[in-house]
Formats: sequence, structure tokens, C-alpha cells
Amino acid sequence: MKTAVSVPDNVFRAAERHARRAKKSRSRLYADALSEYLLRHAPDEVTEAMDRVVDQLEEPVDAFTAAAARRIRERSEW
Repeated sequence: MKTAVSVPDNVFRAAERHARRAKKSRSRLYADALSEYLLRHAPDEVTEAMDRVVDQLEEPVDAFTAAAARRIRERSEW
């Protein structure tokens, strides 16, 4: 999808320099940057996507492993 955005001149110049050094197109650089931003600022969406994948695995639950994992999670700070 094409779109137009406005960025400060200094940010544009820095992005152009980085795109050249990274051998990426401007479009690729901006798409990568936006994707990374969304991953960092929308962690719930990432967690939900990972939960959906885990749900699809349908591995049998080992009671000992599940209990051990639960105890570790309860003692860990997230």
C-alpha cells in the first residue's frame, strides 16, 4: 500500500543515510521501522498471536512439567 507521511528533515536525512548503508530501499526501511515500532508498542497483539500458535500445537500436557512451569512463572517477574 502506498501512503504519504511527513517527517522532520533531520529524520528524513538520517533515514536516507541509513537506507544507503543498509542497502535497503526507502520503502523497505520505513516498513521495517514501522513493523518494529508496532511490535514494541503493541505487545498484547504479539502475545495473542503466540497464544494462538501454542493452542494449535495441541501437544499433550504433562502434569509434572505444567506444574513446574506454573511455579516458575509465579516466582518470576514479567
